[in-house]
Amino acid sequence: MLVLKLAYNDELDFVSELQDLRELLKKKGIIIGLVESIEDTTHIVKIICEEEYYNEKVKDIINLYVSNILYKIVIDNYRKKEMLEFLTENYFFLKQDEILEIEDAVIKVLQCENGLKDGNSIYYLNKMNGIIEEIKECIKEKQEININGFITFRMKKLRGDIEKIIQKVVENYIVEKEYKEFVKLLKYFVDIQDCKIELIDILIEEDGNYTVKDNKGTDLLKIFKEEFSECGKMSDVSTEDILISGLITNTPKKIIVHNKKNSTNGEFLDTINSVFGERVEYCEGCIKCENKKIIIKSIDTL
Repeated sequence: MLVLKLAYNDELDFVSELQDLRELLKKKGIIIGLVESIEDTTHIVKIICEEEYYNEKVKDIINLYVSNILYKIVIDNYRKKEMLEFLTENYFFLKQDEILEIEDAVIKVLQCENGLKDGNSIYYLNKMNGIIEEIKECIKEKQEININGFITFRMKKLRGDIEKIIQKVVENYIVEKEYKEFVKLLKYFVDIQDCKIELIDILIEEDGNYTVKDNKGTDLLKIFKEEFSECGKMSDVSTEDILISGLITNTPKKIIVHNKKNSTNGEFLDTINSVFGERVEYCEGCIKCENKKIIIKSIDTL
């Protein structure tokens, strides 16, 4: 029996992906067939399935798989015909090489290349799933779809979701760019300054808090906080911001970070690495780490 009918013109070619679907279902014991024909300039592919194998679950699997294929076609069509124009018109303040970087980043997001790792991953996935669901609903209306017609007449709604994803990618790109420029400025400032402290030890405690001392055992974090409180509102500033500010002001020759595994703020350590470079070392077990553990344990037993 006929499960799904797809029509498209010469520009599209996705039969090999449908053959992959056939092999996938075959491994699950479900046999489907593909019947191809041409009417004038229109290619037609019919997906058929013997009644003994067919049920609503099989129908849903086929519809979802085909919806994902059509999603890729929609994305590729938008990339070729609309994306560059959208980026240049809406983000004219960016340089051409930046536009091309963003275009590449957008495609990686839309195609889920290398996974989705930034803070907007859930947003991206929701939008992409919305596009796939829209395609799936269109297929379910008649269990047939003219792909070129779908792109022409249904693209407006899909375009909106695609461009919302682009906007998030651009926002993330700009934030990262500003962060890199800020770090570059801090690094330059550190490089031109004379070292004021020989060594600073940063011990990251089990709860993620910090103990910061110089080689004389002075509580530097307390001093950094006192200095910072004279310049602004403490309530709006994190401990990490105060610590970075203190490190930059005092420009130590060496920074040793103890118990990196306890860190709850990877960005803080990334910033230290970027600004201070080879001056940063990591320790996972030394006498200072052990002494800190002993002190904490002795307090707990009181």
